[in-house]
Amino acid sequence: MGRRKKKRRRFKAFMRLFFVLALLVGAGALAVTKVFTVEKVEIVGSEYYQDESISNWLLDDEYSWNSLYVFFKYKFVEPKEMPFVDNMEISLKSPHVLQVHVYEKVLLGRVYIKALGQNAYFDKDGFVVEMSSDVIKKIPQVTGLDVDQIVLYEKLPIKEKHVLKNLLSVTQILKKFELVPNSVRYNGENGFTLKYGDIMVVMGEADSLNDKITRLAHIMPKLEGKKGTLHLEGWTENTTDITFETSG
Repeated sequence: MGRRKKKRRRFKAFMRLFFVLALLVGAGALAVTKVFTVEKVEIVGSEYYQDESISNWLLDDEYSWNSLYVFFKYKFVEPKEMPFVDNMEISLKSPHVLQVHVYEKVLLGRVYIKALGQNAYFDKDGFVVEMSSDVIKKIPQVTGLDVDQIVLYEKLPIKEKHVLKNLLSVTQILKKFELVPNSVRYNGENGFTLKYGDIMVVMGEADSLNDKITRLAHIMPKLEGKKGTLHLEGWTENTTDITFETSG
């Protein structure tokens, strides 16, 4: 009889433990399905894409309504490759809020390849890091270059090395001063010309760039609403004349 009583007590204890565990599992499952729902996706660091585009890119399957699922999914699986994006990190800010840190490729300019209908986007070292038919407005188009065949992940095939060096200097300094133009045209020995809407800026040869662009930063706000050409090509430390030729 003593053994039977012990077995019954053990069985009752086991059943209590079983029901407690079942309740915990059920509560956990209910929390996962009812509490961890995606109500908001915060995008940080994206300049090239709208937030909605990034969200739709990531929440791409039938279970993406669940924030915990999305968080763990991208812990083990890399997001699909997205043009102009180097990497994305997804974190769980709260049960209802996902936060996405977007690390975009650093692009300085694009060269349009008419035969392919593609834009070749290059970085600070002159390497082509993206080929796309998409046009990113904040990236200037570069024209006037003598390029034969552009290959992804290779340097821009510009025969004259000093031209590429000067182009990279011009585009980097303009980006630094937040003076990115609509386009940059290489004019051979006459250097570079920038276009800002109805304003043309003749930079000339790539010397004294920092000084020229420093002055350009002070002048551009004063030219708002005007049409014409700003001449900086003749500026030197000794000859500081800057003229603006109106048009239209």
